[in-house]
Amino acid sequence: MSDLDQLTQSLARNLKRWRGERGFTLAARAGVSRGMIIQIEQARTNPSVGTTVKPADALGVGITTLLDHEPVSPVRLVPGDRAVRMWSTPAGSSAVLRVGTEARGPLELWTWRLMPGDSRTFAPHPEGAVELLHVTAGELTLVVDGTPYAVPVGVSATFEAHHAHTYRNDGIEPAEATMAVSIPPAR
Repeated sequence: MSDLDQLTQSLARNLKRWRGERGFTLAARAGVSRGMIIQIEQARTNPSVGTTVKPADALGVGITTLLDHEPVSPVRLVPGDRAVRMWSTPAGSSAVLRVGTEARGPLELWTWRLMPGDSRTFAPHPEGAVELLHVTAGELTLVVDGTPYAVPVGVSATFEAHHAHTYRNDGIEPAEATMAVSIPPAR
């Protein structure tokens, strides 16, 4: 089974399980069509990162929980080759989901690489969501509610992620960052 097939199967199984545990209609709450939810749960589609984030946010779980195919243990080690590349661009930009947890709501650790001129825009997360960012190479421009903030190498930033936000590389060299995302539990 390919990595993509394994991710599709894990997403199908985990989405169905978490939706059943939460006991609510997911499509309306997530802003994703009922047909798409059915296709995901039947492993008939490979949804985009944006489509995957919406049900995860609505369920109050991290993407790692929906994509996880490992058994639960008190310690979970995630080798670099098992981290999940969530998106990439032809220019070489990418985001890799390193590890996440559901303790007191989802908490995820990411590494990002944005090539010059690339950007990624995200819809607001649920109220109470927070993102932390530490730039390890280059300079990122963080745009929150339309206001840009320069975040150079060695600088960290945090913001309330229930605002629309964009990560952008306006520089001439690749930008790299480590990011943590905390989403409050579903109510």
